[in-house]
Amino acid sequence: MSTNGDAVNGHKDDLSTLSNGVALTDRLRVRPTLTNGAGGDEKFTFSKEPTLEEVRRLQAEFTDERDWNQFHQPRNLLLALVGEVGEVSELFQWRGEVAEGLPGWTDSEREHLGQELSDVLIYLVELAEKCHVDLPQAVLRKMALNRLKYPASKVQGSSKKYTEYKD
Repeated sequence: MSTNGDAVNGHKDDLSTLSNGVALTDRLRVRPTLTNGAGGDEKFTFSKEPTLEEVRRLQAEFTDERDWNQFHQPRNLLLALVGEVGEVSELFQWRGEVAEGLPGWTDSEREHLGQELSDVLIYLVELAEKCHVDLPQAVLRKMALNRLKYPASKVQGSSKKYTEYKD
């Protein structure tokens, strides 16, 4: 994967900082964030940084520093993305159903999952950049379309495809 291995190995000459000045190494540990939701239920939330734009910028800098743009064209990035999704799949293979929050997983297994999911996200963001797709805006448009395809009043509690619902 094309992430910054030097940062993981402790070399500071290759570190970037986030927009708030926090060193990237301060974000390298997988730290779930929980907030209290309605009724006392705890819900997972992402940290506010880095943003997708910061991820895009960090990866672009990393790629530029290594002169890898010649290898990071859409087709190559797509194939790398698929490979990384396969690596995530391997972590779940043979486990049966896995409950939310991954009970029974070790810290090492969670860290490994975080690294593999990060690889997927990094390649996805870089692929979107190379294809000139504004991913955050595309997500908003897609969610709006999904709301039309899957109105809550029709699909509540069902996993059917939108083409299977009757008016």
